[in-house]
Amino acid sequence: MARADGTPGPPEGRPGRRRTHTSSFGTAGRISHDSSAYYARRLYDGLPREVPQPYQEVPLPPHLVDAVLCKSSERMEELPDCSVHLMVTSPPYNVGKEYDEDLTLDQYCSFLRRVMTEVYRVLVPGGRACINIANLGRRPYLPLHAFIVQEMLGLGFLMRGEIIWDKGASASPSTAWGSWRSPVNPTLRDTHEYILVFCKGSFGRANPQRRRSTIGREEFLESTRSVWRFPAEPAGKVGHPAPFPVELPRRLIQLYTFEGEVVLDPFMGSGTTALAALETGRHFVGYEIDPRYVEMAQRRIMEARAALRPPGPTS
Repeated sequence: MARADGTPGPPEGRPGRRRTHTSSFGTAGRISHDSSAYYARRLYDGLPREVPQPYQEVPLPPHLVDAVLCKSSERMEELPDCSVHLMVTSPPYNVGKEYDEDLTLDQYCSFLRRVMTEVYRVLVPGGRACINIANLGRRPYLPLHAFIVQEMLGLGFLMRGEIIWDKGASASPSTAWGSWRSPVNPTLRDTHEYILVFCKGSFGRANPQRRRSTIGREEFLESTRSVWRFPAEPAGKVGHPAPFPVELPRRLIQLYTFEGEVVLDPFMGSGTTALAALETGRHFVGYEIDPRYVEMAQRRIMEARAALRPPGPTS
């Protein structure tokens, strides 16, 4: 029996199975297999499940398109429900840098929960949320990414996966290796950060407007790997205590959005996500509580627009 789109359906008299064409677990190459039994295991009990919703998309008010707002993202009441296609951010790490408060872990998680509740509201069905985060400390080690995963699952986000950002030689040249060449107390030196990837409601996302994908073959193959390797951004170069490089949001925008869609950064900082959105032909909206960084972001955005603008006619 054929489906409405002309593709073959399951044989008559036999119920359809949940099939996938991704690589089977532990096998090289692509095969078709039924994954429904695997995902029905009790290991997945208690985790958010897909709840497909009719696709809905509400346009941003014109004055919020490509805007950086100087206010907290704990309340984003100016953004309509289902008005954002992707969130990319790197929340403040609460480590005593100039833009942080000295919060307890519970307070920090509560703060992020309030922001991500708003993010869930404004994302379109199937929209993605990507969080760049580093773990902290050594004695004890604080697995901050694990706490964020739990908060996001608690809000109903589905987790799509995580990317290891290998900063390699550009990572801070720490010599805090503990006991030198001795098992007494050697210390691991982090040279990576995490990019946690979530989505709202369903893993797939509709594209009823038939917007254009702008990612090429080689870039797609590279970006769908779970380890990304590119250098970090020196804080002194940008003037912000914890910038991420434009390459990080650029890859996520290319992978998870179509041309002309809206990217949200609730912790805009120096405006890097906005620059990546401009570079890839997307729109942005951002939040930042520090007026100094709002001014910095707006200056960088203006410079980026000037660089992207085609030259005028010669006289």
